[in-house]
Amino acid sequence: MKLDIKSRIAKRMQSVRGEAAFEMLGRATELERQGRSIIHLEIGEPDFDTPQPVVEAGVEYLRKGATHYSPTPGIWELRASIARYLNSRHAANINPKNVLVTPGAKMMIFSIIQAVVDPGDEVIYPDPGYPAYEAAIRMAGATPVAVKLEESKEFRFDLDELARRITPRTKMIAINSPQNPTGGVLTLPDLHKIAELARRHDLLILSDEIYSDIYYAERPASILDVPDVLDRVCVVNGFSKIYAMTGWRLGYGIVPEDTRPAIELFINNTVSSTATFTQRAAIKAFTPESQRTAANMVQEFHRRRDVFVDGLNNIPGIHCLKPLGAFYLFPNVTGTGLRSGQFADRLLTEAGVATLAGTAFGKYGEGYIRLSFANSLPNLESALERIRTFVTHL
Repeated sequence: MKLDIKSRIAKRMQSVRGEAAFEMLGRATELERQGRSIIHLEIGEPDFDTPQPVVEAGVEYLRKGATHYSPTPGIWELRASIARYLNSRHAANINPKNVLVTPGAKMMIFSIIQAVVDPGDEVIYPDPGYPAYEAAIRMAGATPVAVKLEESKEFRFDLDELARRITPRTKMIAINSPQNPTGGVLTLPDLHKIAELARRHDLLILSDEIYSDIYYAERPASILDVPDVLDRVCVVNGFSKIYAMTGWRLGYGIVPEDTRPAIELFINNTVSSTATFTQRAAIKAFTPESQRTAANMVQEFHRRRDVFVDGLNNIPGIHCLKPLGAFYLFPNVTGTGLRSGQFADRLLTEAGVATLAGTAFGKYGEGYIRLSFANSLPNLESALERIRTFVTHL
């Protein structure tokens, strides 16, 4: 009797996709192993070192033996530091009790969705968008409801369309600003409207603000700038992007009081807790020296963004908006005559530039590719030349 492998896999997992960035990284790395020159623009990771005060504190706490379990919600000192930092930046009154720490912001996204969403519920999320939202929704047995982000609207929600997608089964709206993969930023009026919809329909809001400190104009609005929403808002953030701490695996959430026990219970039953020494070290991210290091990194990203966007817009068949936040470009490549997947695959194999197809972020990403400019300026300039040569010879 032939073994039916598919029958062994949970049905809820059969429609879940992984992050294409890691698949592309594997392909690109294999080509490098074969001797090819590859420019990596596929991974969303700062090419800077973690601020020195954080590194030194991490080493110190390792030597002091901070290598044992921490409380499930995180150590109090870090939770209090996070609350103070956010309260100083927003007209909010965050209680450290409602700050939860997880190994990475993605774990916080999953913890929130798994703890509050039931099978049969609907969750609205942006498309193109970070793949973890759809994956977490499907793994909870709920129905993902994609709302298209239009280039003509600078990749912000069409709020009328968002309102139309709300049904009696809707439980949550997931938002991300500044946004991966587009770099789009929601305005304060956008956030007020989303909060109004959430109040009217008694919905939760999951606001992923992992790129909140990486911006190139005025500071982006946060859902925390909207009054009287803490009772229905789950804010996700972390240390990975702005402090170049991706490998430290350290994220956090601000959650409503009534949801906190369930979310904490999910964390307890999955990862138990977050590494103690990384949490103690992260407190040093809020020091003036670490803040200056982060600001200098963003300034360099700003310079790279401008060079890269201008270069892409000078290549026939490519059009690219200038993102207001994060460190990604999401150029429109429909003018080349290739579909997103074809463009990304051929750009890797023929030109040695690793990127992601826009469809890695949802069906509405067709016609686009995502490029990370978290790479050195010389590498970005080399990538531009390779892309230009590739497009010219199509």
